[in-house]
Amino acid sequence: MDTMRDRFISTTSLLLDEDPRLAVVLAEISGDGFEAARRRHPDRVINVGIREQLLVGVGGGLALAGLRPVVHTFASFLVERPFEQVKLDFGHQGVGGVLVSAGASYDWPAGGFTHMAPGDVALLDTLDGWTVHVPGHPDEAEALLRDAVAGDDRVYVRLSLQSNRLPYDVTRNGAGRGNGAGAGFGLTTVREGRAGVVVAVGPLLENVLAATEGLDTTVLYAATVRPFDAAALRRAVAATDRADVVLVEPYLAGTSTAAANDALAETPHRVLGLGVARRELRRYGTLDEHVAAHGLDPAGLRGRISAFLAR
Repeated sequence: MDTMRDRFISTTSLLLDEDPRLAVVLAEISGDGFEAARRRHPDRVINVGIREQLLVGVGGGLALAGLRPVVHTFASFLVERPFEQVKLDFGHQGVGGVLVSAGASYDWPAGGFTHMAPGDVALLDTLDGWTVHVPGHPDEAEALLRDAVAGDDRVYVRLSLQSNRLPYDVTRNGAGRGNGAGAGFGLTTVREGRAGVVVAVGPLLENVLAATEGLDTTVLYAATVRPFDAAALRRAVAATDRADVVLVEPYLAGTSTAAANDALAETPHRVLGLGVARRELRRYGTLDEHVAAHGLDPAGLRGRISAFLAR
């Protein structure tokens, strides 16, 4: 199976042929993958080199000129390093664009902490008007990317090497099917239970399903985390015997706990946020070792979810 990043490159290259409004801005990362598209569209595939502030600034400028920019590099260089440009050149200027990251929280441990971005979604939470997609499968990444390119708003698509085995229908009409989410992106009900609700985000769904096997819990799946589907969470909680919610996110632990608390403001409840810890793991290791060290493998999740629901 191809990776989400592979699918991003192939899909965006095709969209460049179909949509004259589309432009891609790179900072060396994935440059080889877009070489054929650059030869076909030299005016709309722009590689600025390893200059990430310029990367985002050029994207904002293209948006002001009426184009739909897709801006791409590793998450740490796309959100954290040029954050001022994301805030001003897109948000303050009131223009839209699509930021597509690679690397996720720790996909390439050998790159060290400079290439890790567990705080990217939390950082974007400080800005207004961003849609945030966290696909769990290459098919979902393609569907969400196509939707983002066709719009005019500000969208962040967070790609990862981690992937669930099977995709879900996470499009506007498909997301949340079965829980009444309607025409927006929403939470999808994967499993129903009575002893609490576990929300799994993106590529952590399979680990959550394995961790909750045999537990009487509802499992909801989110490939879009902003805007947060508050209505679907309230409905899921109302159908259980206990208003206990566990959020399992592949980035900084607790990133969405405020959104869940706001959704349940009228209901006495408890929320546990699981994700990447703030502590820095200074040994490179492997991707799977980082997952386990942060307690996001099935065994680690099982212990923490079970202990929380038992209290």
